[in-house]
Amino acid sequence: MANDPRDEIVEHLTSLRAFARSLTRNHAAADDLVQDTVVKAWSNIDKFQAGTNMRAWLFTILRNTFYSSRRKVKREVADVDGAMTAQLSEKPAHDGRLAMKDFAVAFAELPDEQREALLLVGASGFSYEEAADMCDCAVGTIKSRVNRARKRLTELLELDEDDALELTDAATVAVISGPAAA
Repeated sequence: MANDPRDEIVEHLTSLRAFARSLTRNHAAADDLVQDTVVKAWSNIDKFQAGTNMRAWLFTILRNTFYSSRRKVKREVADVDGAMTAQLSEKPAHDGRLAMKDFAVAFAELPDEQREALLLVGASGFSYEEAADMCDCAVGTIKSRVNRARKRLTELLELDEDDALELTDAATVAVISGPAAA
């Protein structure tokens, strides 16, 4: 009997959650996004092609769900004063808190497409080709987005080529440093 692809979904929950958190920048919203992704994947498992990349399929579902929800949010009333957001957020509790705060601020300034490309290639470890497939664009487009995003982050964080990047988060180091550090 062949393996049920539903069994493999569980293996990717941690990376899905990390990707969702990076996109939404909100723990509760990220959990909801992952749950929606798993429900969609589960109910459409018959559309998954056996032998293909389950992780990429799940990330594509998550990404599409995220952008669909963003389009819906544009029609909703925003939390203008940030009161609700402030209640839901939690400060990181590690020694690199200030560096991570600076990074988070700089990362948030990137356009969605550049942030997404960095997350897929730098933090999640997808190849440029896999990221291009997930984003439905050319490989060169992904490479350009990653390059421009890394350059912009370096400018925003005021880093020189010789500066040591002293962050405790390995995924953040991978996002900024490129393929050699990943």
